[in-house]
Amino acid sequence: METDLIRIGTRGSDLALAQARETRTRLMSAHGMPQDAFEIVVISTAGDRIQDRPLAEVGGKGLFTMEIEERLADGRIDLAVHSSKDMPTELPEGLYLSCFLPREDARDAFIGHQIEKLLDLPQGATVGSSSLRRQALLRRLRPDLNVVLYRGNVPTRLRKLAEGEVDGTLLAMAGLRRLNLADQVTEALPINMFPPAPGQGAICIESRMGDERIDNLLAPINDGETAAALACERAFLGALDGSCRTPIAGHAHLAKGRIYFSGMILTPDGREAHEIEMDGTIEDATALGRQAGEEIRGRAGADFFASWT
Repeated sequence: METDLIRIGTRGSDLALAQARETRTRLMSAHGMPQDAFEIVVISTAGDRIQDRPLAEVGGKGLFTMEIEERLADGRIDLAVHSSKDMPTELPEGLYLSCFLPREDARDAFIGHQIEKLLDLPQGATVGSSSLRRQALLRRLRPDLNVVLYRGNVPTRLRKLAEGEVDGTLLAMAGLRRLNLADQVTEALPINMFPPAPGQGAICIESRMGDERIDNLLAPINDGETAAALACERAFLGALDGSCRTPIAGHAHLAKGRIYFSGMILTPDGREAHEIEMDGTIEDATALGRQAGEEIRGRAGADFFASWT
């Protein structure tokens, strides 16, 4: 029956559609359902439409989710598939992150036009990025580089690079792998050298609280390890009031029954940075992330945040 159709909301980029299809495939496999039991609903967001300005100037992370969440809240879609790093820490009332798929590679990838490695770029080379975190980390590692705003979806950025508009760019390894473009990567940047955004590499699914039908549908495909890591990272972000206006990095992983977290905050020019490492029990993932955020905020001092927020 048409009323039983599961409507999956997503942005319309190649990467967003790949993530929505992965979600559909996992649900089909988990429940033995046919593809026509699902409808992928493409929703245009303000973040997709605005390409000429930094997102921080026009509203931050919510620009990629607001229109999708409106349709989720009023029942026009049943669930929404997002890149976790795009999600604000505060969600609309009645909505929550109900499922995380197994995390892909969380690292950033450098893609050079003629030079393969980031640190081998000649002095004054131009590197394009739309991320404040990546821009700040670039300036911290290589203050001599010319770092420029570089918007657009993955294929657009790769085309601009091939045309020589910049000497290099940075993209998430996970997105390139999901688009079968990992062969474009010239250097995978180690996490301890170039820490990722909280949530990077993880697909999350947002749904309505109390919707048992959707909760039961999603339960078999939820990855507990990814959910714990993301709970920690998002709590760190939340303690810092993190958004697109703040250069924040954070990554959690599980090993031998414990969760290990490392985080960093930077000024946009990369000149000042504060780092923290903590570990704890998996059950305390959220508390660990929050504690890390509070400690690093206290260590940096109010003046640190006042200078760039």
